[in-house]
Amino acid sequence: MTKVEVLDQQLDETKDMTDEKAVIDLNNSEYYINRELSHLQFNIRVLEQTLDESHPLLDRLFFLCIFSKNLDEFYEVRVADLVHQLTFAREQAGIDGLHPAQVLEEIYTLCSATVERQYDILNNTLLPALTKENINFLRRAEWTDEQRLWIREYFDDSIQPLISPIGLDPSHPFPRLVNKSLNFIVSLDGKDAFGRQTGLAIIPAPRSLPRILRIPDHLTSGGDQFVFLSSIIHEFADELFPGMAIEGCYQFRVTRNADLEIDHEETSDLASALEHELHSRNFGEEMRLEVADNCPDELIAFLLNQFNLGESDLFKVNGPVNLGRLSEVIEQINRPDLSYPQFTPGLPKNVNFKKSIFESIRSRDTLLLHPFESFTPVVDLLREAAKDPNVKSIKQTLYRTGAKSEIVNALVDAARSGKEVTVVIELRARFDEEENLYLANRLQEAGAVVVYGVVGYKTHAKMMQIVRKEGPHYRRYVHLGTGNYHAGNARAYTDYSFMTCDDSICEDVHKVFQQLTGMGEILRIKKLFHAPFTLHKRLIQMIDRERENAAAGKPALIRMKSNGLTEPKVIRALYRASQAGVKVQLIIRGMCSLRPGISGVSENIEVRSIIGRFLEHTRVYYFLNDGKDEIYAASADLMERNLLRRVEVAYPIEAPKLKDRMIEELDIYMQDNTQAWVLQQDGSYVRVNPGSEEEPISAQAWLLSKLAASSGTTQPS
Repeated sequence: MTKVEVLDQQLDETKDMTDEKAVIDLNNSEYYINRELSHLQFNIRVLEQTLDESHPLLDRLFFLCIFSKNLDEFYEVRVADLVHQLTFAREQAGIDGLHPAQVLEEIYTLCSATVERQYDILNNTLLPALTKENINFLRRAEWTDEQRLWIREYFDDSIQPLISPIGLDPSHPFPRLVNKSLNFIVSLDGKDAFGRQTGLAIIPAPRSLPRILRIPDHLTSGGDQFVFLSSIIHEFADELFPGMAIEGCYQFRVTRNADLEIDHEETSDLASALEHELHSRNFGEEMRLEVADNCPDELIAFLLNQFNLGESDLFKVNGPVNLGRLSEVIEQINRPDLSYPQFTPGLPKNVNFKKSIFESIRSRDTLLLHPFESFTPVVDLLREAAKDPNVKSIKQTLYRTGAKSEIVNALVDAARSGKEVTVVIELRARFDEEENLYLANRLQEAGAVVVYGVVGYKTHAKMMQIVRKEGPHYRRYVHLGTGNYHAGNARAYTDYSFMTCDDSICEDVHKVFQQLTGMGEILRIKKLFHAPFTLHKRLIQMIDRERENAAAGKPALIRMKSNGLTEPKVIRALYRASQAGVKVQLIIRGMCSLRPGISGVSENIEVRSIIGRFLEHTRVYYFLNDGKDEIYAASADLMERNLLRRVEVAYPIEAPKLKDRMIEELDIYMQDNTQAWVLQQDGSYVRVNPGSEEEPISAQAWLLSKLAASSGTTQPS
């Protein structure tokens, strides 16, 4: 019996024969999809982009790299958490009812098949396609004499001085290898200078070296020729063990638990504690072993034993063990014809860059959708504030911002010029902790007040507040966003930026900052919804309002766009809305625990995921509200961590033109028939394709053509 049939049977069994309406328990675990397995489904959709020939070839290669990096992080964090639960007997079944051991078993099965497919795509689709374009990754047998000489010199000059082979014997135990580092296990024959005959050695590849090298153009017959660092080490490995014969040399790497554990109750200085923990990330518990598929079984068994891993944790791969590093070559290939055309982001019409940006914001609220519209006005707002003598204070949250951030530069300038600068930096932004520590120190040295948010709650809200003296009074200006203050992300992620001087919103932002930097009771906030206090409750209230409208025979519609949907109470509220006849349209990029299409529960709910050139990152909540449209943009996804354990804000878009614009943009995402995937009842996704009579519609292409100053190509209308 299929899962769908089981669900239908269970629904039949729950019917109360004394009542015309079915009695359905919305807590039933069968109505929910496991979040980890849903996360993997998202990653599979990313992998599928490598086969989509509507993407340029180098971008298809980039999707392969993204898949690899995503899977790394999945094992470092999500699998690590499940293993941790089992190790310490802290198993917690989620709303889907699956025990962590069951989830791990399904993860292993799904990942094994998907990784095998990943390498098949690399070897049989992408590499041949690259070869046709004269882009080659040269195997050792393909090196010319001149190339071999150049590679030899590189080995002698750059590799051998840095490499430290480790022979394994009682005085040289198996080394503690760094997380995700490239290593080789070598089987040896013969005795060394001390008469030792151990038979095994480990070669850790130098971490400071690139994993892929470009062959100089004068040594090629044209095109782009690359060689893997692993190939070079293979070729000259015998020179690392003089007088001994190498019987085999095989690459491998281990993925470790990279999540940081800090006891907030026992920590008096978060920055110092975090700095101490960062080093441990490289040496956490082993989660996964990747090894060359030609490695002998006895050596694989040896490695598994050293890492205390089982067969289910093993991936035999036909190619480099870290495909994420293939992204290094993309920037080295000057082939515009194999990448998406460059485009010029648009600029808002109401912003006069010859005048003060404050004047533009006073004239009307400004809404930007990156990357289709430029991030420059946001940076310019802060730059102007830093230089303007009338600006007295700046407050800002920073979650991820980048190492060479123009935002941070402007904050430093503002602090040095004597303005009151307060920055709430989230030190625990995963994998950006070290960078954020550096930025915090830099800002403090410039004279800014730096705080690290609230203990136990990550500060994920995207807020900037500027206080400017205008005549005898002070006026506040605010920027709110759905994404980080990161110029690089603003070119690759879709995110809304909103700039306003609305008194109520500005006062609300002021109060949120007050709660972050000071102490006191919950403050009454008028227009913003903010987690962990009101956002969760208000979302459910607005969903319930649509349900009540539908029950009263009124039109009812909910549209929500988010990166994830896993919070049980929100899902149950959406189920109740669907049961009342509310049309629910969800655009959820990644993990989604809601199961659509269940008769009597969720038949009025559609869930789609958009995977395209840009990473979908906007969070938008829309409610028809009996014809009085309400729409909010937010920093928060529809997940437990965002709604209950983080500081987040959702802000209303009230100007009629801006509201209509956002509704139209949600419309185009619902019409997308080229980059959309629709979630099925069984948890799988089916790609949407235009019918024979339908015009192809890509939401991202439509937005490029509508908002960008120059899209670089003709886009579907």
